Amino acid sequence: MIGAVDIGGTKFAVGMVDEHGKVLARAETPSYPERGLQDGLARITRMLRETAEQAGGALQGIGIGCTGPVDPHSGTLGLIEFLPGWEWFNLVEALQNQFKVPAAIENDADAAALAEAAWGAGQGAARMIYVTVSTGIGGGMVFDGKLYRGAGGSHPEIGHHVIDPGGPRCFCGAHGCWESLASGTAMAKNNGRASAYEICQAAERGEPEALAAIEEEGRYLGMGLANLVTLFVPDVIALGGGVMQSRALFWDKINETIRTSCGLVPHERTRLVPALLGKDVALAGAARVFLQRYG
Repeated sequence: MIGAVDIGGTKFAVGMVDEHGKVLARAETPSYPERGLQDGLARITRMLRETAEQAGGALQGIGIGCTGPVDPHSGTLGLIEFLPGWEWFNLVEALQNQFKVPAAIENDADAAALAEAAWGAGQGAARMIYVTVSTGIGGGMVFDGKLYRGAGGSHPEIGHHVIDPGGPRCFCGAHGCWESLASGTAMAKNNGRASAYEICQAAERGEPEALAAIEEEGRYLGMGLANLVTLFVPDVIALGGGVMQSRALFWDKINETIRTSCGLVPHERTRLVPALLGKDVALAGAARVFLQRYG
């Protein structure tokens, strides 16, 4: 039984996961960033103890998936935009001291990629890229069973490669990066709506402005995915996240864009598929982080 911790900007999820990726117990709390680090750590610790008791097994170790930059080797958090005051804190060391078991950490998108590769849409694929399209755009790459890392163990930010240099400025410093054009947040902002979900609902009713927004979103999503296909030609790209729950609206435009943009690589060999783990992906991913390090 593996303790799983998912740290996001708006909520913390904690649970117990078995060695096959099945979530045995779970608990959630809003992140309450204004309460500070120690309060958040206390709530995570309490939920780990409570879910372990519910699942009724012996805790083997703890895996963590965390938003933003993390150092997977030292266990230290980086500058997390949504959690001020958490920077440079060693979460791995803190939880190891509390529970007397080993712990491991990765960026949350990398954690989800590991889970989808092992237990989801990427099973059996030698080269898989996981992309989540939600509030932002993130992803992870698992090649030959191993997580791809950048220099110094860094997490490649595939959501921030530039699609249109004349596009809006992103907090990352670039203009027109994929996230600033195709995330759910960008989709809502660029079309004057409250949410991407609202646009998708309006498109399903046939509203012309919403249909135009869907066409644009499909094109931007397709451009980013076409770049990934051209650069890596993976066996599988698995798409998850809230926006992709409405993927039927975008799917044809995405595939058309890939087909017309990837003339120098065998793009037809890359399968574009929905991610399979759904609401379990974050906790399963955190557990997979532990198994990848210590299993």
